[in-house]
Parts: sequence; structure tokens; C-alpha cells
Amino acid sequence: MVAIQFQTVKEPVVRDTRDILKLREDLKKAQELQTTLLQEIRSVDEKIYQYESNLIGNKEQILLETLEELKEEAGLTEVKGPGIVLKIEPVYEQLLLGHDAPTVTPYLLSRLINELNMYGAKSISIADQRVIHTTVIREIQGETKIDGFPLRKFPIEIKVITENLQVAEKLYNRMNISEAAEAFFIDNLRVNVSPPVKSLTIPPYENSIHVKNLKPVKEEGEST
Repeated sequence: MVAIQFQTVKEPVVRDTRDILKLREDLKKAQELQTTLLQEIRSVDEKIYQYESNLIGNKEQILLETLEELKEEAGLTEVKGPGIVLKIEPVYEQLLLGHDAPTVTPYLLSRLINELNMYGAKSISIADQRVIHTTVIREIQGETKIDGFPLRKFPIEIKVITENLQVAEKLYNRMNISEAAEAFFIDNLRVNVSPPVKSLTIPPYENSIHVKNLKPVKEEGEST
């Protein structure tokens, strides 16, 4: 007992050093994530109920509706909704001082996209190129490309659609103080954020999607 008491006294108490505002912000993020997960669970439960209650009559219709939903989630359909527009352009004052013409790097672009997704982006396009889960942004022969499409012309326009106008307003406020957006200024680039708009249109993904490690299921008795 003496040894246990000594150990308890010896070990310092670890306290959370975050301030109240930071804790409230983290709690809000956790609550928003919980709400999103509950909505997804409710949607899946409703879909299961539809399958079970309409198994005989409307099975084909439900499958078609599910297929359309999956296409939309995969980015294969045109989407419309509220959102914001970001424009990446050179800091022209620096060009007048003799600095080299800037280029947007894959790192900065990916960092910006990650931050947009973190704060409520539902669909994103860059220079009218749809961004999906398999999108690749990389430098090829000194030129930044998104899924093979070169980003040569400024301004580079990034369209972002959100769930609703309220989320768009929150995203607008976030991006105006974004560290990811500020990082562009180091490379003589400026990110301008438009106020939220009620309706934006983002095109579908036009390239082929390559699926790995999947193959069709063989029917019973079918030869391989």
C-alpha cells in the first residue's frame, strides 16, 4: 500500500492544456461528425427497410435508385447546389518587381482540398475537372496536373458545393482565415474566396475509373 501511495504521489497529474475556445471547437467538430454519422446510418436503415418491404414488387426500381445514388457519390453525375468559388491567381505586384511567374504545386493544392473536405465540401471541381476519391494531383515534367489535365492558365477556379447554404457560409468564413490558403502567398499566389452562392454546377468525372482487386462473381457451376 505504501508503494502504491508513493507511485501515485510521484506521477504528475496530466492536464489538458488546450484553452476553452479550442475545447469548444473540438467538441463542435465531434458533434457535427456524430450528426453526419447518424444521418448516414438512418439513410442506410431506410434503404434496408425499402429492400425488405418491396422485395417482390419494386426490387428493380430500388436497385436503379441505388445505382444512381452510387453514381452521384462516385462523382459520375453532374451536381448542383449551394457553395463557394475559390480563385487561385498570381500576386501581380510580385511579377512587377521581377519575380518569376508562379506555378501551383501539387502539395499546396492537395492541402487546400483536404481543408475544404474537412470543413464541409460535398463536391469539388478544379478548372472544371471533377475531384473524386481516386483523383491524382501530381507534377509531370515540371507541370502540375490533375488526373492528367494540366493546370496552366490562371486564374485556377475551384468550385465547392456543400450540403446547404448554411454550411457554405461556414466554409466561406473558414477559408477566409485558412492557413492552407495563406500558404499559397509564399509561392506568390493569392486565393480569393467568393461569398456563398445559392447554386453552383459541377461537372461529372469524365475519365475512366480503374477498379483494382475486384472481379465478377462466378455463378455456381460456371467454369473459371
